[in-house]
Amino acid sequence: MIGQGTRQAPLIGAGLTAPDPGAAGLATVPARLRHLTRRFDPMSPVLGRIGQLEVRLARRPAEVRASQKLRYHVFYEEMSAQPSKLQKMTRRDRDGYDRYCDHLLVLDHTRGGGIPNRIVGTYRMLRGEMATLAGGFYTAQEFDIAPMLARHEGTRFLELGRSCVLKEYRGKRTVELLWQGIWSYVLGHDIDVLFGCASLAGTDPEALAVPLAFLRQNAPAPAEWRVRAHAKVGIFPPESADAVDARRALAALPPLLKGYLRLGGYIGEGAVVDHQFGTTDVLVVLPRANINPRYIGHYGADASRFAA
Repeated sequence: MIGQGTRQAPLIGAGLTAPDPGAAGLATVPARLRHLTRRFDPMSPVLGRIGQLEVRLARRPAEVRASQKLRYHVFYEEMSAQPSKLQKMTRRDRDGYDRYCDHLLVLDHTRGGGIPNRIVGTYRMLRGEMATLAGGFYTAQEFDIAPMLARHEGTRFLELGRSCVLKEYRGKRTVELLWQGIWSYVLGHDIDVLFGCASLAGTDPEALAVPLAFLRQNAPAPAEWRVRAHAKVGIFPPESADAVDARRALAALPPLLKGYLRLGGYIGEGAVVDHQFGTTDVLVVLPRANINPRYIGHYGADASRFAA
């Protein structure tokens, strides 16, 4: 899911490397710094492979920086996002959450250059325990997720965001590898619920009235998973009893959002216009128990379908 925008929290600087104090000493190190000392696994395994493409987690800071450059290219150069002066200078899409996320990468090893040049797709994932260190989930800027989290205390949540793929790689194989990686991650960390913002192109709610009405009518979250956009930033189009032209609505939905609906995702109440990114965001909540068994069968109950 694409969760756009930036919010800089008072976090430790990106790319900071701290000396390893040893197992005994780590107990006395603040949790944030402890996370940074063990943030990357240089031996992180390949999670899936199709042809020349493979998917795995970022293994070092340089790969995260490369994924941020890819995000900048897609969001700011190809799409309509408005970069800050710093983003223009660094040509990276980054925020304070990046250092607390795991970054899923799709690589094409037939591309020339080093590993950073081979990254053609990315997704970032923020687990609940890491969100605690980051000061909360990114989604909380737009949607009031606190009641949902409180209703499901002890549930393992995973926030997905910043999804993007190079234009020439936007096909079935890349998408399947991203989902292979996500499913492997969900199993490895015993995740119960996936959620995050999904974006529709454009900032005019009236122009998006049909797809927004379709989502509201066809995928509303039940009470236990209900989440509402913050009143100060949300838009809440009036409900109508008129049936929505499903074919027209589906044609206006991005493939990623349609994929979440097919998997069994719910849509929160209201939407949020993100003027920086030129999008209108909705919230998707996908309990793991909801995932259509057909998709679990496709990737394998143990994520073995495209396993390397």
